[in-house]
Amino acid sequence: MPNITLSFDDDLLKKGRKHAQRHGKSLNALIRELLSKEIEQKDIKWIDHCFSLMDKTDANSKGHKWNRAELYEK
Repeated sequence: MPNITLSFDDDLLKKGRKHAQRHGKSLNALIRELLSKEIEQKDIKWIDHCFSLMDKTDANSKGHKWNRAELYEK
């Protein structure tokens, strides 16, 4: 796994280490977990947005099921 260098002010670093220790993790593991969660949430948000838009539309297929060729024709 590649290493990176991050800069934090002393107070934030101390608080981060204490927080990680209270949760039985290293600061490295905590930062990795938080970064991963942040990225995964953003990846999922667009899906939620798409479903929200679909729920708001008044479109109705009236039970018609399209095949791939029909989708490309339209």
